[in-house]
Amino acid sequence: MAEDLERLETELIASVCSENPFLTEIATHLIAAGGKRVRPGFTIAAAATALSVDAPASDEAITGGMAIELVHLGSLYHDDVMDEAEVRRTVDSVNARWGNHKAILAGDYLLAKASELAASLGVEVAALLANTIGQLCEGQLLELEHSFSLDRTEDLYLRSINGKTASLLAASCRIGGIVAELPRTEIDALTTFGFSYGMAFQIVDDVLDLVSNDAEMGKPTGHDLEEGVYTLPVLLTLAGPTGGELRSMLGGPIDPATRDAAASLIREGQGVSLAIDRARSYADAGRSALEALPASPGVTGLRAAADYLLDSVEAAAT
Repeated sequence: MAEDLERLETELIASVCSENPFLTEIATHLIAAGGKRVRPGFTIAAAATALSVDAPASDEAITGGMAIELVHLGSLYHDDVMDEAEVRRTVDSVNARWGNHKAILAGDYLLAKASELAASLGVEVAALLANTIGQLCEGQLLELEHSFSLDRTEDLYLRSINGKTASLLAASCRIGGIVAELPRTEIDALTTFGFSYGMAFQIVDDVLDLVSNDAEMGKPTGHDLEEGVYTLPVLLTLAGPTGGELRSMLGGPIDPATRDAAASLIREGQGVSLAIDRARSYADAGRSALEALPASPGVTGLRAAADYLLDSVEAAAT
């Protein structure tokens, strides 16, 4: 897998190079900054479930992983414009360095390149990626629609993260299964795993926003509270014994002192532990889906990813 990801890294940069050096500089900015490459890793691992032994990833699996990662990167360019973020992956965000207009256009360029790569893999993959981009937009818009809303429900939260996070991880696994020409039942099982992992992943990320320190997150603890994004641990706290006190702090823009007080109140209540329980349920559903597949290095890798996800958040919350 490590060698496959190294190969993907090289080809990823090459895939967005333009005849315009300035566009190349902007388009490769976050690629060069690094990243965990979780999504393309899932595409490669899903394709590897067709193999009984370790072997280099196919060209199609690498291309599918690149397409998925470019969609993710393009969405980050756009997210940073909306959030007015100044830093991404420890470097200047694209909008902070070059301005919003250039960041938006560069994000569009990455999405276009992702679509081009997906089209090279056939109509089914191209349609899947287009549908996934639509789901990303719907999920993000649903979140923005309920910014600073104390009436945001758990259902609205889950619908939002389904679109903005889980859909892309589900597509990552599904593309891997498609290019490996797996049986439809196995492709569907991989898709279920990707979706379930994606739901757990976003819940875990939202918990970490409240329990990790600034250095670990690369942004202030409780950043979502400042942005008016009331995530699952917040919603569960609002519904609990200290909900009235928390409600009095939220509902509009807050200063750093109120943010820290609200985050502390959430950590002291049951919201965090209940949210981790929800994440564990999704991760368990993902692991159960993998039981439909024969043993393989790919299945082992995907299962390990689910295990690590829950271990990391439980360690941070203690």
